[in-house]
Amino acid sequence: MKVSLSWLREYVDLPAVTAHEIAEKLTAAGLKLESVISYGHDIKNVVVGEVLSIETLEGFKKPIRHCQVEVGEAAPREIVCGATNFEAGDRVPVALPGAVLPGGFEIASRKTYGRLSDGMICSEAELGVAESSPGILVLPGDTPIGADVVELLGLRDDVIELEITPDIGYALSIRGVAREAAAAFDSAFIDPADVSPPVTSGPAYPASIADPSACDRFVLREIRGFDPSASSPLWMRARLSRAGMRPVSLAVDVTNYVMLELGQPLHAFDAARLTGEIVVRRAEPGETLETLDHVVRKLHPDDILITDGSGVISMAGTMGGLHTEISDASTDIVIEAAHFSASGIARMSRRHNLVSEASKRFERGVDRELPLYASWRAARLLAELGGGTIQPGVTHAEVEVEPLRVTIPSGYPGRVAGTVYDRETVIHRLEQVGCAVEGAADETGGTGGTAADGIAAKLTVVGDDMLVVTPPSWRPDLTDPNDLAEEVIRLEGYENLPSILPAAPAGAGLTESQRLRRRVGRSLAAAGYVETLSYPFSGERDFDNLQLPADDARRLAVRLANPLSEDEPLMRTTLLPGLLKTLVRNVGRGFGDVALFEAGLVYRPSPDAPAVAPVLGVDRRPSPEELASIESALPAQPLRVGVVLAGEFEPSGWWGKGREADWADAVEAARVVAAEAGVTLDVRADRHEPWHPGRCAALYAGDVLVGHAGELHPRVVEAYGLPPRTCAMELELTRLEQSPVGRPQAPAISGYPVASQDVALIVDAATPVAPVEAALREGAGELLESIRLFDVYAGAQVGEGKKSLAYSLRFRAADRTLTVEETTAARDAAVALATERTGARLRGA
Repeated sequence: MKVSLSWLREYVDLPAVTAHEIAEKLTAAGLKLESVISYGHDIKNVVVGEVLSIETLEGFKKPIRHCQVEVGEAAPREIVCGATNFEAGDRVPVALPGAVLPGGFEIASRKTYGRLSDGMICSEAELGVAESSPGILVLPGDTPIGADVVELLGLRDDVIELEITPDIGYALSIRGVAREAAAAFDSAFIDPADVSPPVTSGPAYPASIADPSACDRFVLREIRGFDPSASSPLWMRARLSRAGMRPVSLAVDVTNYVMLELGQPLHAFDAARLTGEIVVRRAEPGETLETLDHVVRKLHPDDILITDGSGVISMAGTMGGLHTEISDASTDIVIEAAHFSASGIARMSRRHNLVSEASKRFERGVDRELPLYASWRAARLLAELGGGTIQPGVTHAEVEVEPLRVTIPSGYPGRVAGTVYDRETVIHRLEQVGCAVEGAADETGGTGGTAADGIAAKLTVVGDDMLVVTPPSWRPDLTDPNDLAEEVIRLEGYENLPSILPAAPAGAGLTESQRLRRRVGRSLAAAGYVETLSYPFSGERDFDNLQLPADDARRLAVRLANPLSEDEPLMRTTLLPGLLKTLVRNVGRGFGDVALFEAGLVYRPSPDAPAVAPVLGVDRRPSPEELASIESALPAQPLRVGVVLAGEFEPSGWWGKGREADWADAVEAARVVAAEAGVTLDVRADRHEPWHPGRCAALYAGDVLVGHAGELHPRVVEAYGLPPRTCAMELELTRLEQSPVGRPQAPAISGYPVASQDVALIVDAATPVAPVEAALREGAGELLESIRLFDVYAGAQVGEGKKSLAYSLRFRAADRTLTVEETTAARDAAVALATERTGARLRGA
């Protein structure tokens, strides 16, 4: 909303402050400042002149005229001008030599087209009044010669541009902003809607409301004998331009001007093109309308329309129809002002992708009481400026609406703010937003509002503490005590609120699940991974890129009703797409060695879950059956941890060549996570998309599958544009939390020395390492402290199709020093069990 300061000062008695000071006050009241724009402050030495004579110069491609202009000096000035819309005797603005026009454009005497041009005759655009103009600005004939044009036309002005949030639609008008400025400066407010329409009987043009849910007030006034050639006055065109609207014609400009001034959108119909009674209704199947932008629109059954005997003539509150448009021949005009359904206009505007200044105001809520006053204000302007005659009578179709009443304790705003507001302050601030106080005039000094306010908010004192408030008609956003408390707090000043830290609630601190998640994050960060956060959305393309089979459970996903992107309309069922896209983005920006992790929820709906969750009312507590129906529609939301890594995991440097990340690093990341949960993972070979079939590990906690890790399939790498041999791990932390690990115990520390035995076993090349190690661990018995695989060899010395696994076994007893015989026996028992289970044999045996 662009607010002209000169316009604003007409309705609020502002002190001698700058535009920036006014903007600061409005910002403090909750109206966000976008910018402050100054007009006309750089213009100087522009005066009124009278054209004495005009000589048309011949021999040029365009009309060139040499003018003698009287500017109140000793002699007329010679000025060359290319415009042709003025004649001798007209009075025009003249920029004298040395003058400065908007944008720092300086005027000087110069010779052009063979003649001396000692100044410049100015148009509206050159004076900064409009963006463009068809010719020279011709002033009224009684304008004093030599008068300062800037002062005469009020060209110096400041415009404050405000960002208006959806909850304060009343501020999309000079009236609304003036009310806020009056409260901010504690100044008198003059309501521009405080006009007195004549009390007349009988309707103007006939009209009715067929659908009360679409419109609850519809007003028509009629003007006859309007001069279609009459132009809008300069002051009106200037204010419209500075408010960001293009002047069109007097009839259109008046409706736009009143809309900006009062916040009530209006529409003007050519009365000669209307047929029969006007009816406000919803659209019928198959109806269309060619709107003012020359687009034929197919109407929806929920669209709110204005119709007559010929059919649809306007999309209510959004855009009029082309058939009833005001033209250059329109002499009889019907002015329409109404109060339409805010939600209905908002849906219609979005449905047709048609946003207008009117729809922006209607969907935010306009003052229901304004149509009578705004239509009279517009009719008077049309009659005064266009020479028309206002016809007696007014059409006023209305549906009764019960006003909302809100009960609030007088101390409630103070409790919300954490401070104390006395009862008189609360009543005073509510008056400033439009409240009329009944029953407390002695304490508050009377009422706050005007006759034009219609349903002003009525404040009645109940007992000693309770206040019953009927919000004002221009504030449909005030619906409960919190809204009223906010008004009191913001008018008292947010900057005056005390800075008090909230008291910490009593409790046991973080849950065990929260502690585990934090430990996992810290441990992965310590291992060299960087945490990332991704949007929890995905698309069918991600499932294809991950090479998931058609029957994979991860393809069953929750679809969003209103997705941020049509490419990602689903809730994620795996963390990998977000991590892989982040990795690609980092690699594309020159970071080739990347190790990322993310912890977050995935959403896994049940195959038999209902497609849509039931929507319950808020008037009562849901029944157990209703709660169960909601629960059944919700997807399972397990917590998962994922990592991806590419490039060097151990960096190169002066110490030597680094080490490329491989599948073992992904498996180790899973072990790091599991260790924080007190779980030892069992790693088994597996085939599971999107991992490489020969380099994929299934991760088990006991008999429970908790995740997978390994190197990604080459097709997945190609689909996402990943570096070669990218690795990943995904593990379900929720299942680790549920593992029965019991209370953690500190390990016993023996004071006796360790005894080491190495053993090399030859097994088939296809034999996994895990069962061999498990057999050795079990066969070695209680004396085994640890086991470590330190070498894998395949070559001619072990035979074709075989491999050698070399293990280091560490033995220790808690109560004695072990003998060679004891450790050898334990080693032999371990080898024997490995031979029995896996067919292993000692190398060299």
